[in-house]
Amino acid sequence: MRAGARLCVALLAALALLVPAPSGTGAQSGRTGKSPVYAQQPGGATPFSGARALEHVRRLVEYGPRPSGSAALESARRYILEQLPRGAAREEWTAHTPAGRVKMVNLVLDVPGETAETIIIASHYDTKRFKEFRFVGANDGGSSTGVLIELARLVAAESARRRFTYRFVFFDGEEAVCREWDECGKPGAPDNTYGSRHHVARLKARGSLRHVRALILLDMVGYEKLELGRDEMSTPWLVDIIWQTARELGYAKQFVARAESVGGDDHEPFLRAGVPAVDLIQLGTYPHWHKPGDTLDKIAPSSLKVVGDVVYASLPRLEEKLLKGVPATGGGNAGGLKPPASPRR
Repeated sequence: MRAGARLCVALLAALALLVPAPSGTGAQSGRTGKSPVYAQQPGGATPFSGARALEHVRRLVEYGPRPSGSAALESARRYILEQLPRGAAREEWTAHTPAGRVKMVNLVLDVPGETAETIIIASHYDTKRFKEFRFVGANDGGSSTGVLIELARLVAAESARRRFTYRFVFFDGEEAVCREWDECGKPGAPDNTYGSRHHVARLKARGSLRHVRALILLDMVGYEKLELGRDEMSTPWLVDIIWQTARELGYAKQFVARAESVGGDDHEPFLRAGVPAVDLIQLGTYPHWHKPGDTLDKIAPSSLKVVGDVVYASLPRLEEKLLKGVPATGGGNAGGLKPPASPRR
């Protein structure tokens, strides 16, 4: 190497030492309450992989219809547990349904933080049962589960602990056993949200509900024409955090300003228990809801990526908001709950 070239290389190496190395995912964990760098860059990407999330959806769809109590859902459970880090637990019980006693299982993974204060991110993984056609629920049950698996793996792999503990819950029994949600329900015993109601009851019984500071629910988030409206039942300040983050990431076309009327979902038991909650769901503008066409070809990895990016980038801001004094759980109407306009099932 010529002397001039050697001098040039040496100068470049010296300059490189003066440039700070980029921080990793753990360094951007948000324990200080500040948003990660990518949340300040419109169109910036988080480490979330839409391609891997889509692969999870594909595997789930391959099991076919997955209603509560079915062998196919047990196969889906085994797959989910295989994808999650060690420590995931089965929360089993027998639900009393219009079809009789049905074994149900929630899957729960805790990623411990510096405190016991907990943020829950959840999805249902069962599919609606239909006799008249084959329903595989690629979007309704599949898409949100694929995103949740990847979010759990991402948070669990961070090198630094976050301020809050994160709990990832895969709810069984979100779907009604009867054709409609209000068809077979009774006062105090609705025919839906079996898994979320069971989990809230369990938290109450153990005295740990007071540590649950917020719930982010995912449901029907993978449509190739993704357009998520603001659920009217969700906690307004929590919705604001997520939609603001989406705008800053360049995803305003996917997280739109219009209202979304869901009429109840797995966030409702938490809202009734005083836990702030938000439901990310595309219901009114998804043409294949509870139809045979809810198949894998309707799901796009880019849509899964959008939702994964926004949720992941919203977590530091959510922690900051909670640390500034948002009321903890313990009753009241912390979620801003409104009576359902009309049940969606």
